Amino acid sequence: MKGSTHRRCYCRDPKTGRPLGKSCPRLTSRKHGSYSIRQELPPREDGTRRSFNRAGYETRKAAQGDLDHVRALLGLADSDDSEGLVQLAELLEKVADEKASLPDIEGTRRRLSHGLDLTNRLTVGEWLDMWLAGKKGRPSAISRDESNIRVHLKPRIGHLRLDRLRVAHLSELFEAIAEANVEIAEGNAARRKAFEDLGRIPWKGREHRARRKAMKAAIAEMEPYRRIVGPATRQRVRSTLRAALNVAIAQQLITFNPASHVELEAGKRPKALVWTEERIIHWERTGEKPSPVMVWTPEHTGLFLDHVAEDRLYALFHLVAFRGLRRGEACGQRWTDTHLDAGLLTVARQLVVNG
Repeated sequence: MKGSTHRRCYCRDPKTGRPLGKSCPRLTSRKHGSYSIRQELPPREDGTRRSFNRAGYETRKAAQGDLDHVRALLGLADSDDSEGLVQLAELLEKVADEKASLPDIEGTRRRLSHGLDLTNRLTVGEWLDMWLAGKKGRPSAISRDESNIRVHLKPRIGHLRLDRLRVAHLSELFEAIAEANVEIAEGNAARRKAFEDLGRIPWKGREHRARRKAMKAAIAEMEPYRRIVGPATRQRVRSTLRAALNVAIAQQLITFNPASHVELEAGKRPKALVWTEERIIHWERTGEKPSPVMVWTPEHTGLFLDHVAEDRLYALFHLVAFRGLRRGEACGQRWTDTHLDAGLLTVARQLVVNG
């Protein structure tokens, strides 16, 4: 197919106002005007002609380099591959209209050989929304995926093009989540200290009431308590993204799943420890818990139940202590699944924290 480079300027005839084009006398100077390229493209389905045009090159060498690049892209499809030629023509037509950079030759070759849409410009966020809308499964699993997408994935990588998502992007994503944990911990500590300070202010007295009011206003302006995003949660975030990208591969939108190759800290559950006398003494002396998960002895449980015996939620606390229901199961229990006369309770659903 025909293609060419030419030099032009935008000077106009002072009398007629028409462009001078090649007749401009100043074109004899190398510093005047700029170079343009034009490459004929395969015709549209209705037979009309189309071409790739680009101007503004300072040198003939730069213009020729891009013209060679365009021709190399067109050469990725065999002469008898009409579908491939049409795809390449549509790609170059879109690049010209959007004044975008010329696509990478090897990347385009790979996408063409895998039968992928060359003009696809889906972002990660758009694809995650599409994937989630079509996902089937347990409501709790879908809710977890929605939370991972809304809280972690879309805010940090949703703007990236799906076909350009790389392992490096995901490494930065999880590093940012880990760094945000420091801010979360500091915010939680500040809020906790503010409540402790509020508790030390007496109730009686005009001055004390004013101080309490000011303290409550300051607390209202603080960030609410937030959860630290631990290793196990980061693993679940990656699992959500990996599942979505696997479907994108199956639908021939991408050829590679970077979520399968990003390295993360193992999300092992912390080992639960019993509150022994020695551990209680250590905690009271240093404020350090021996483990993130500490378990009461029967004596501790009895002391707690005695303490909350008059609380309106005592029945819930008693049930959890003696039957081992999870918090979400106990809070999600329905009267239709509770049979008091028979002393029977059916755990049919649970509440989950969304986000």
